[in-house]
Amino acid sequence: MKRPESETIKVAIADDHTLFRAGVKIALSIKKDVELVAEADNGMQLLNLLKHVEPDVILLDITMPIMDGIQTLPEIRKLYPQVKVIILSMHNDQSMISKLMEIGANSYLAKNSDSETIYQAIKTCYDQEFFFNELTNKALLTGLRTKRTDGHPYQDAMLTEKELTVLKLMCEERTTKEIADIVDISPRTVEAIRDKLKTKTGSKSMAGLVMYAIKNRIIEQH
Repeated sequence: MKRPESETIKVAIADDHTLFRAGVKIALSIKKDVELVAEADNGMQLLNLLKHVEPDVILLDITMPIMDGIQTLPEIRKLYPQVKVIILSMHNDQSMISKLMEIGANSYLAKNSDSETIYQAIKTCYDQEFFFNELTNKALLTGLRTKRTDGHPYQDAMLTEKELTVLKLMCEERTTKEIADIVDISPRTVEAIRDKLKTKTGSKSMAGLVMYAIKNRIIEQH
């Protein structure tokens, strides 16, 4: 759902490097449509803060003491499924990125990304759920090669024509409203179909649905 122009996106960050947090805070402070509402040193502190603040987007470091990002992400997904999570890391391991996207990350950025990229990722994840980039795309395609397929396109999930159409449009990064307009259904119905697609395909996230669509040749692999 598109954000009203006057509405600010509330952001939380969990990272044990104080200087990095300070840099992100300064970069975001000049953006009128983004507000940093919480900072944490580790995952456990973040989860405690989430009991009192309600961010729209979380910037989550992987390597942190006490409770790292890999441990924290599933807890956020379970307790706050509506919150978007952008992973920040110095590690560019494709299998790790693929795993994190499959279990619910909305994007994955290198920590040396410039401030404008982080800002665009926040806005895109909030408005469109996911921010795909070279890192995430390579990781997802690499993940496909490790997964088996029987060569029969989407036969096992038995998707309907409408579900296939919605899935293809989702893979094109269309917004819920755009899909609703194209297919001539309500945005709520689009969300219901998306949830059904996840159940049918055994996917835990949009990234998993993209992998399923490519693996089963529902969309072309680029």
